[in-house]
Amino acid sequence: MKKTFMGVRLRRLRAERGLSQVALAQALGLSPSYLNQLEQNQRPLTVAVLLKIHRALGVDIQQFSEDEEARLVAALRDALADAPEPVSLPELKEVAAQMPALGRALLALHRRGLQAQEQLETMALRLGDDRADSAAPRAMPFEVVRDFFFAHQNHFDEVDRRAEALAAEAGVGASAALLADWLVQRLARRHRIGVAPAEGDEAGKRAFDPARRVLRLAPTLGPAQQVFQLATQLALVEHAGLIDALADAPPLRDDEAARRLARIGLANYFAGALLLPYTPFLAAAERLRYDIDLLGQEFGVGFETVCHRLSTLQRPGAPGVPFFFVRVDRAGNISKRQSATHFHFSRTGGTCPLWNVYEAFAQPGRVLPQLARMPDGRAYLWIARTVHGRGGGWGAPRRVFSIGLGCDVRHAPRLVYSKGLDLRDPEAATPIGMGCKVCERADCPQRAFPFIGRALEVDENQSRFAPYGAPG
Repeated sequence: MKKTFMGVRLRRLRAERGLSQVALAQALGLSPSYLNQLEQNQRPLTVAVLLKIHRALGVDIQQFSEDEEARLVAALRDALADAPEPVSLPELKEVAAQMPALGRALLALHRRGLQAQEQLETMALRLGDDRADSAAPRAMPFEVVRDFFFAHQNHFDEVDRRAEALAAEAGVGASAALLADWLVQRLARRHRIGVAPAEGDEAGKRAFDPARRVLRLAPTLGPAQQVFQLATQLALVEHAGLIDALADAPPLRDDEAARRLARIGLANYFAGALLLPYTPFLAAAERLRYDIDLLGQEFGVGFETVCHRLSTLQRPGAPGVPFFFVRVDRAGNISKRQSATHFHFSRTGGTCPLWNVYEAFAQPGRVLPQLARMPDGRAYLWIARTVHGRGGGWGAPRRVFSIGLGCDVRHAPRLVYSKGLDLRDPEAATPIGMGCKVCERADCPQRAFPFIGRALEVDENQSRFAPYGAPG
């Protein structure tokens, strides 16, 4: 078993509370000499000590989680991909394990650098300066919101609990049709909002007129879709205070477009949590071994909705399997990405073509399991399947996506999709990476770009099987 050394974090925790070593040792029921050894990384931090820290100081032990370290390592690796001098993986792991505050500060500086470059680009464009082509773009509002959800591990406990309480108050079970009717009545009685079908050329699924207090829904929506749109509107009016408080945190506070997107995202989160209440949904997921199709049948929702909800089940004290959820199109564009895990795909250089989310397009409607291993040795169980929207008639383009849901291989035995897979065989896993530009695999035949962490080796006298070479 891997030993965990967290001396720097312990010393910082003690300093923040103004405690001496002797005082903290007494609070934890440890000897001062043992605590000193922990702080000097001479002894590993055990689960028993972590629990004592939690009980005595009320500290979230997630601060000491290896998953949190891996998330920070992945983000640092992405941010430092084009550093003048390559930073090795062991160095990044050391920073994440021993000096996480420094790592987060580096990420904040990186984001500020991107913003400064964006401002330079804007000024250059106004002045007609050719430096505009050399400036890196600022993170788009949807990227800021995605990072906001990632930082919260895709779980907002108070939002989730309020949605679950409302579902219990409705008391209609898994009947989406009855829940839709109940929500219509609640909007009318509590908020004087009428609900009517969309008319004429009105586009979209939901349109609210604040002046007339009328909410119009597309008549093509199914019962579960109606619940989702009704609950989204209810969240925006009934729980506006909570949503505003969450969306008013930095960096959302400084970007109005990102803040508005975050409010919609949080309202959608509430809607999903109302449609699939936490406690009964988690109980069903465990009972059915996370069989997505059976969960969809039990709750009357689609494959994508189930996958998205599974990626949010991280309630303190009652977590489900921590999943990573992604939706991609045929061109490889990621339109949705949510994570309750440390898993992190790079923004640089696209995603990995060996990932099964792309193979799913060749086998539409079929669930494809895949054991995958990242360059750092971590292994995952992924499942992928295509989904499609309703057709618009003959000749109209059809929306088709591939949905991917993954978890660390240590959770795989809890999933029905692990049947028949040799989870212990390292050779059984497909080697994948975060993206070509930040993937150091030297022998990948699918490489599209060279790894930017090493110098490129060019030899006109050789032709390699791998498209790019690098000095060993």
